[in-house]
Amino acid sequence: MASNSRRKSASSASNRTSRSASSSRAGVPRQSSPSRTRSPRSSQSSSSARSGQSRSRTAQGRGTVRPAGARAQMSGTSARNQRPAVVATRIGDIDRREREQRLRNTANRHRGRVIALLSLVLCALVAALVLYLSPVFVIEEIEVTGSEHLTSQDMAALVSIPSGTTLLRVDGGSIERSVERDAWVEDATVHRVFPDTLQIVITERKIAAVVEVASNEAMDVEQWAIASDGMWLMAIPPQDSEIGQTLNPRIYEDAAAVLHINDVPYGLTPEIGSYCTDSNVNNALAIVDGMTTELADQVRMVSATDAESTLLTLDNGIQIAFGEAEDIREKERICLEIMEQNPGKVAYINVRVPSRPTWRAI
Repeated sequence: MASNSRRKSASSASNRTSRSASSSRAGVPRQSSPSRTRSPRSSQSSSSARSGQSRSRTAQGRGTVRPAGARAQMSGTSARNQRPAVVATRIGDIDRREREQRLRNTANRHRGRVIALLSLVLCALVAALVLYLSPVFVIEEIEVTGSEHLTSQDMAALVSIPSGTTLLRVDGGSIERSVERDAWVEDATVHRVFPDTLQIVITERKIAAVVEVASNEAMDVEQWAIASDGMWLMAIPPQDSEIGQTLNPRIYEDAAAVLHINDVPYGLTPEIGSYCTDSNVNNALAIVDGMTTELADQVRMVSATDAESTLLTLDNGIQIAFGEAEDIREKERICLEIMEQNPGKVAYINVRVPSRPTWRAI
């Protein structure tokens, strides 16, 4: 009831205000009405109405003013009709973000591959360690190839492998160095042939000449085998001696087929495995090693008294004063030409000075 009464009072006050305003605008004087006593609530309603009219008149001078509720409703409608805000982004930023993402993806893939690879390597190392320490692949056979002058006893003395050694634990480098200590061996290579064979491949030196070395104050002569590189191989004992019976027969076969160097001055002391330092012997070896024609196969003996007077003896008995190991091919050509032009007549040729060769008939 109180609420209805307030609404009625506010409505009556608003109507009176409107009529009063109309009368003033029409020029009709407004009659004063008897004074009435108003309740506080009615006074407040009238004050609110007058404030609304005042704001309305003020708005007529400035423009149309809408109520606050209407403005809020229009703002809400505008917000609903307004398009979403567009944020500007540079293409370069997009490309950079894509590149960074690709780099991260690539790094992740590489990281995964590295981890997998490390895992495989670790597994392989563990497996190799297990095999290395296990008794599998025990050496049951030693196979030697390329040995023509060394006997099985010689090889047994050079190669010593403890029983139970496996192919994985055997020291191949140590075996190679041990075998190469022998003067006959130029090179040695060790191969592992699974499951149980150790193979030793040997490249031997060959006898280039047999040097007659005076010993016992020139009362005796020893036959020393020498290689083409100047290394002393061994002293060759008589084949029917006790030591000779233990040697490989191939040694005596080769010694008989190569040339002999004699007349070496007394004082030469060869040592097995060392290189010859005698200039006369080295000059004789250089001459025979440097020949390229059939004359080289005909040389059977070389007198090495001194380098300048080195004398070759062919298998047909012809002697050639060859001199030092210089202009070897030219000296060969001259000797072959003289023998070809005088078949069966030549006994001696001197080519120590190739520009002035001489020869002597039988």
